[in-house]
Amino acid sequence: MQRRMVLWLTLGGSALVAGTIFAITMILGNLCAGETRPSHHLALIAAMAVLAGAVNMVIFLFIAAHLNRQLRDAQAGVESVGLQLRTALDNMQQGLKVYDATGRLITCNHRYIEMFGLSSSVVKPGAHFRDVMQHRKDRGTFEGDVQQFCDVVMAGVAAGRTTKKVMDVGDGRALRILNTPLPRGGWIATIEDVTEKRDLAEERDRNYAFLREIIDHIPWLITVKDAHTRKYLLANRVADEYLARSGESIVGKTAFDILSPEVAQTVTEDDDGMLRSQERLVLEARVMESAGGVRYVNSSRVGICDKSGEPRYIINVIEDVTERRRADEEIAHMAHYDLLTDLPNRTLFREQIAREYEKARQGNWFALIYIDVDEFKSINDSLGHHIGDELLKALAGRLRDCLSPGDLVARFGGDEFAVIRSGGGDRGAVEVFVNRIQEAIRRPYRCRGHQLSVDASIGIALAPEHGRNLDQLVKNADLAMYSAKADGRRTHRFFEPAMEASANARLAMEQDLRRAVAEGGFEVYYQPFVDLRSDRVSGCEALLRWRHPSRGLISSTEFIPVAEYTSLIVEIGDWVLTMACREAARWPSHIRIAVNVSPVQLKYETLPLKIASALATSGLDPRRLELEITEAVLIRDDEAALAILHQLRDLGVRISLDDFGTGYSSLSYLRRFPFDKIKIDRSFVADVTESRGARVIVQAVVNIATVSNMTTVAEGVETEAQRELLRRLGCTEMQGYLFSKPKAAAEVARLFQESGAGRVARWAASADHGGVQTDAAGDLRSLYVSAPGKINRTPFLPGACEGKREAAAARTGGKRRKGRESLGLSARIHENQGNLTVDPAHDEHSWLTRIVVGRYGRLVRARSSAG
Repeated sequence: MQRRMVLWLTLGGSALVAGTIFAITMILGNLCAGETRPSHHLALIAAMAVLAGAVNMVIFLFIAAHLNRQLRDAQAGVESVGLQLRTALDNMQQGLKVYDATGRLITCNHRYIEMFGLSSSVVKPGAHFRDVMQHRKDRGTFEGDVQQFCDVVMAGVAAGRTTKKVMDVGDGRALRILNTPLPRGGWIATIEDVTEKRDLAEERDRNYAFLREIIDHIPWLITVKDAHTRKYLLANRVADEYLARSGESIVGKTAFDILSPEVAQTVTEDDDGMLRSQERLVLEARVMESAGGVRYVNSSRVGICDKSGEPRYIINVIEDVTERRRADEEIAHMAHYDLLTDLPNRTLFREQIAREYEKARQGNWFALIYIDVDEFKSINDSLGHHIGDELLKALAGRLRDCLSPGDLVARFGGDEFAVIRSGGGDRGAVEVFVNRIQEAIRRPYRCRGHQLSVDASIGIALAPEHGRNLDQLVKNADLAMYSAKADGRRTHRFFEPAMEASANARLAMEQDLRRAVAEGGFEVYYQPFVDLRSDRVSGCEALLRWRHPSRGLISSTEFIPVAEYTSLIVEIGDWVLTMACREAARWPSHIRIAVNVSPVQLKYETLPLKIASALATSGLDPRRLELEITEAVLIRDDEAALAILHQLRDLGVRISLDDFGTGYSSLSYLRRFPFDKIKIDRSFVADVTESRGARVIVQAVVNIATVSNMTTVAEGVETEAQRELLRRLGCTEMQGYLFSKPKAAAEVARLFQESGAGRVARWAASADHGGVQTDAAGDLRSLYVSAPGKINRTPFLPGACEGKREAAAARTGGKRRKGRESLGLSARIHENQGNLTVDPAHDEHSWLTRIVVGRYGRLVRARSSAG
């Protein structure tokens, strides 16, 4: 457009000039020809030329004005475009620089100035590339040699290469610089802040490395493959170990490249199956070849789909379960076999019994034999468990040697074994077999330098004769074995129905005992023991009584063994100890209380703590408490029992050895522990007046106790002759029916009051027509007298002597004096060959309500109602 306008202006101007020149030429020509006046035609031509020139001038001026206006508009447009371009450049996120071929800056945007904190007075058009980089170095945003850097960049540009580089600036940012050559020389440099991208990339790399580390340390083989090409994309370290290849050699290959053809085909088929089902595929207990040999594995495959739902990846997780499988097999073996002897255990044995019992229903009888080694615990305690274990292994081997095909021997634990004897319906044949077992057991053993001999108690039950079902058969064999133990051990017993009845009775008693413990069905009675030198009560023994709701009073000899067997004796013993201490705390201060302690209680190390608690709760002086133990305590667990006894001694209580001489008596017990008292068993006291041997034993025990500063108490004293002889032998105390049976707490408390602070008093037991006759027991202690010489009431009942005067008051002619019945009466007691008579006295002002008869019938005390 502008070019056309300029052309028209040039042509118009040229026409005007040409017309004018033509007119002037015509006029000058005429003048030269001698014509002083132009002709009319010349004048017209000249005028037309001038006119044409004027028109052309006007056109020229018009065109020039138009061109000028267009030029101004073009310049404004250029300036607007330039402004827009500058605005665009300055608002770019990237920095921009344009250099010419000589390295001079043509332009740069404001973003570049800001990115490096540069000065616009330095970085401006015309500035050289080296000056700009030097300015950056001065501002601390460039490190390195400026000249070298510039030479490298410009050389690359000159060679037409695009260069890209990420640079770290001093403030931690990362900038990516892209130098792009221009076609006519020079280059454009764009600078982008990629700090966030770098950080994200580094975070991604760290996460990838972390996840890769996790995957590599997962103890399972993990692979990822392309679902289409079936090439491996990832394999963890475990895969490297199993395949004996590095991960780099696995990635990019298929299963056929790294596995045997058979295994590769199986892997491919499994992948295909998972893709067809589009569900997770789990394969258990598969066999896999590895560098270390054949392994058992569990394989789990899962497919990962892309956005369109098409399978993209196959992830395979393979868990090596070889060791677990071996462990399971070992656990299964341990679950069914004894660890020490490798014999079948109770579980496997029961399974075999069940199978044999099913056969027995079809007529194939068998014998179930329970074996318990006698006194095995003593071997463990004396020689150690390692010797006991060797003995059990040797014994297991002998039992195996006794078996026939089809038989089975098992160890139930401890020293208990069991045998299934197939085809054992013949009782005689079974007995022959059992005898062979006992002979094998009895042969001496050699265990680590020790020669040992043992025996066994054996119980036998025949199936199905001795059991309607499997459980009953097992129970009856066990009952027969315990019957053999009860019969003295070292023997065998076949099951008999009476054994079951006895066991049921024992079970019923155990249940009743548990109910009595829970509901408080026990009572504590107290039997005094008397000092033979002073005839004074020195203490009482606490004795447990069980009053059964239907069976009445049950003897302790009947229920104590059951309580000890079930360990209920621990709870019962704690209760007795608490009640006895509480009751004794109300007695006179010189009266002691003796409490029996079971061997079962002494197995618990908490016994001293419980006794200390009972003493503290009751307020009883520890010196007034005596604990009676039997020799069985020391025999069963010597060292442990002695340790507990020493702890009890430290509390201040007294320790008494009960029933001395009836068990495995050993003088070493008296030497190893300083007992305070020895109780001489009633079996020796009963014969002490008749048997010289019994008298010698009692004398020996008394002498041993005297030398050791121990006291002695004789149990079961029932006659005066026994008491006098025991006194002469030097026995310290006595206990028995001669003085008193066991009494309830209320009765024994009154005894202390009525016997003159403990002086012995044996009272009358029966009466007849005014006379009083004593018996051997001497249990009845009160006598009521009414009319002169007559007996109103004889029996002694607890509490009857106090507050019941109407039944015992003396009457006189039906008169009452001052609100009470009275008759002057006194009594004089005479000894006459063991018979006592009552004589009247002539005292009108008093009456006798109670008499107390002492040793040999001598009057100890009489109480009158008067005053």
